[in-house]
Amino acid sequence: MNIAKNTKANNLLHDIRQIIELARTRVAVTVNSETTLLYWHIGERINREVLNNQRANYGKQIVATLSTQLQTEFGEKGFDERNLRRMMQFAQLFPDLQIVSSLMTQLSWTHFIEVLPLKDELQREFYLTMANFENWSVRTMREKIDGMLYERTLISKNPDKMIKQELKQVRENKAISPELVFKNPYFLEFTGLKGVYSERSLEDSLLAQIEQFILELGIGFSFIERQKRMIIDEQDFYLDLLFYHRKLHRLIAIDLKIGRFKAAYKGQMELYLRWLEKNEIENGEESPLGLILCTEGNNEQIELLQLDKSGIKVAQYMTELPEKKILKKQLKKSLEQAKARFDNFFLNSPQ
Repeated sequence: MNIAKNTKANNLLHDIRQIIELARTRVAVTVNSETTLLYWHIGERINREVLNNQRANYGKQIVATLSTQLQTEFGEKGFDERNLRRMMQFAQLFPDLQIVSSLMTQLSWTHFIEVLPLKDELQREFYLTMANFENWSVRTMREKIDGMLYERTLISKNPDKMIKQELKQVRENKAISPELVFKNPYFLEFTGLKGVYSERSLEDSLLAQIEQFILELGIGFSFIERQKRMIIDEQDFYLDLLFYHRKLHRLIAIDLKIGRFKAAYKGQMELYLRWLEKNEIENGEESPLGLILCTEGNNEQIELLQLDKSGIKVAQYMTELPEKKILKKQLKKSLEQAKARFDNFFLNSPQ
């Protein structure tokens, strides 16, 4: 009997295939979690042993000896000297087993390896938390790190304590805030625009490369409309781009500007947001947010206008990227300035 020709038998085969695939997935997740947990415990135990011994060269000796013994007993895979040192670094950089436990069901050992070279604790925690939340592959995580996502995400400008609280909310409650969604700057080099260009040229280029633009905006963005028409006091107003963010449950209004940010942009965006709030939002949605993209910022004006209270974000965009070394330097300086402004704010605030 040809089983494919028999409908009942074919349905049976389909169901059993699903059962097997689900079981394999559960087994893979379990094996992956246990492997990561095993490596953490091994690294932690070796670190304790090395710490308790006073001889300077003891660490090198014990790791080499232990590697040989483990490979003889358990096979070569996973217990070479290089991997043992990674386990030690893993346990040292992530001393809180609770954080590791909350992430290891979705992330592989290779995900953790990717963040080990990062020097900043919050960077490592950010990438692992977001990889778990957005289900990144190892390749995607590598691209995010290479694209300096953490340094560009607005949350990185906040005090360390606030960043930790936000990331904890993501892990425990699967709740994401606008600070984890919006960036500054945005990399729009895929538009191919160089030198002098118009706002319409920028808009046309972004829509021609809409998939790339959405990837740069981040997971959760869905494109709705360009040149959204709004009739107010019998006048026509047009918003450049309208998106919806599934995780935030909000409409996102994006206005494209050439040149530096101007204070007048705030009133324009507030008008768009209030109109959208009155005419477009559905039940269960939060108030719309605005994103004004400029080629340059005006930090003092932006700070004085307190745009966050109006649900407005301002960000720079780049259609031409400088050398990575220069870009890293610029982003580092921007982070330091932002954190200094926070420190000054708290120092000058009444206790």
